[in-house]
Amino acid sequence: MIGRPSTEPWNTALSHQEYLTYIQAKTGKSPADFRALAEKKGFTAKGRLAAGMKAGAIVKWLKEDFQLGHGHAMAIYALLKGARNEDSP
Repeated sequence: MIGRPSTEPWNTALSHQEYLTYIQAKTGKSPADFRALAEKKGFTAKGRLAAGMKAGAIVKWLKEDFQLGHGHAMAIYALLKGARNEDSP
């Protein structure tokens, strides 16, 4: 499992940045790439989620096209939604 080193076995949660680093290593796509792809697919418009867009549609796309797990797909969703960015902990 990719995670931060810890002496406590229960402390294995990833930071948002660690999710993005893993996603880029796996897919070769940066956060900016995912923003551009989401815009082309109509999930976002002008940097914001398109009206009525739900997480489920975006997560499904990321799982199918990039083989991301649910947590990693949700990290991209949070990025697209504006809840997180590349500098978020």
